[in-house]
Amino acid sequence: MGAHLYEEIRRGIADPARLFIETPTGRRITYADAFAEAGRFASALRALGVEPGDRVAVQVEKSPEVILLLLGCLRAGAVFLPLNTAYTPAELAYFIEDAEPALFVCDPKAKGALAEMAQARGVKAVETLDAAGGGSLREAASAASPDFADAMRGPDDLAAILYTSGTTGRSKGAMLTHENLASNGRTLKEIWRFTAHDVLLHALPTFHTHGLFTATNTILLSGASMLFAPRFDADEVMRLMPRATTMMGVPTFYVRLLQHPGLTREATAHMRLFVSGSAPLLAETHQAFSARTGHAILERYGMTETNMNTSNPYDGDRVPGTVGFPLPGVDLRVVDPETGAPLANGEIGMIEVRGPNVFKGYWRNPEKTKAEFREDGFFVTGDLGKIDARGYVHIVGRGKDLVITGGYNVYPKEVETEIDLLPGIVESAVFGVPHPDFGEGVTAVVVAEPGAAIEESAVLTALADRLARYKQPKRVIVLPELPRNTMGKVQKAALRERYADLYTG
Repeated sequence: MGAHLYEEIRRGIADPARLFIETPTGRRITYADAFAEAGRFASALRALGVEPGDRVAVQVEKSPEVILLLLGCLRAGAVFLPLNTAYTPAELAYFIEDAEPALFVCDPKAKGALAEMAQARGVKAVETLDAAGGGSLREAASAASPDFADAMRGPDDLAAILYTSGTTGRSKGAMLTHENLASNGRTLKEIWRFTAHDVLLHALPTFHTHGLFTATNTILLSGASMLFAPRFDADEVMRLMPRATTMMGVPTFYVRLLQHPGLTREATAHMRLFVSGSAPLLAETHQAFSARTGHAILERYGMTETNMNTSNPYDGDRVPGTVGFPLPGVDLRVVDPETGAPLANGEIGMIEVRGPNVFKGYWRNPEKTKAEFREDGFFVTGDLGKIDARGYVHIVGRGKDLVITGGYNVYPKEVETEIDLLPGIVESAVFGVPHPDFGEGVTAVVVAEPGAAIEESAVLTALADRLARYKQPKRVIVLPELPRNTMGKVQKAALRERYADLYTG
């Protein structure tokens, strides 16, 4: 057995002359090119002392070289460790200490500041890659041989470590095996009907599981191609769209496209599929996009630790506000968070999943791994949700976002849904902060439509007949926008911190 995931990709490509990646500047990389470059990168890694099982930490701007380096790591048996480009040197020091990579790849402009930090923590080599695909690692690979004897890797060997966003405590490294990634890519290829004739418009970052694995592995395993944009820009996406058949994005992408005058039925008539994930897609966005283009966005649900778990159907109703059904081979249940007892359809509880997509555990953290898995192999996702009468899964929030006020449980999504229906409000975020009488006070932040004047008292009055009294916000704060991370998720931890003294200060 060769490099498991890489070998499966290589065997599945019937025509290596087919296009794999094209950039907006016109650079074209065929599958044959990609396989040769993967060999060169693998050879360069080996020359730098990277052995099978070693970690390769990568904090660089998006370029095709990131994908070629990933393939090189798979061939060399190394473990790919992508790091968010927004991480500071202090944050990087934690990841380097925890993962102990043999090689750290960074942007040339940052090498001066980062090399000493990395080498002080035992990193053997620090190399560079830039947004144009240049840098010292690119030079080393260009000079290396494309012929490489692939490391022997099995389905259960590590292919990647992805650190969780770390909203509570330190980030943890999720260990993803070759089969975790391969099985999910195979499944998505089948259920989303990808073929070698598809062209994916790829505007996602490559340090996150969405752009790195969900999008890229689905393309690699179907022999399709990608229009590989360096970042999301609505003008550029609309310019590239006539040459694409599919697009994967985060909700922010679709909100921005709805603001673009070029988004019409005619402009999207040739598109086969729009997929959204990484953060909840507002039902209003889903409905507005459908009305404007005739396309129902397909929303799905995944996590760093599990890749994709559920998807709305390719054929059938793509229901706004839901994430569809469990993927083939994935078991999903909703349980009482305290007892673990399964709940009936319609009841809100903790979502747990089991399947070949679920990660091996947390890097060097057996206690946390043991705590997050049930005896029967189900992973406790930390997400609260329910399954409706038709079997569609609904996500209502993270377990840590649950507000307990006066002894009652309040699910933020329920309150947000009512607030978002009010005239003049674009979106909202509901969270709990310390309250002297109730333990936690239900608190809402809202974003107004341009030109709309939103008064706190009017929102509270409107909610009085819509929600039980204990669910009603104690305060409503109007902000120009909600704080989000790079994947579009609302950062409720930042809001909780910002308004921690609202009732006690």
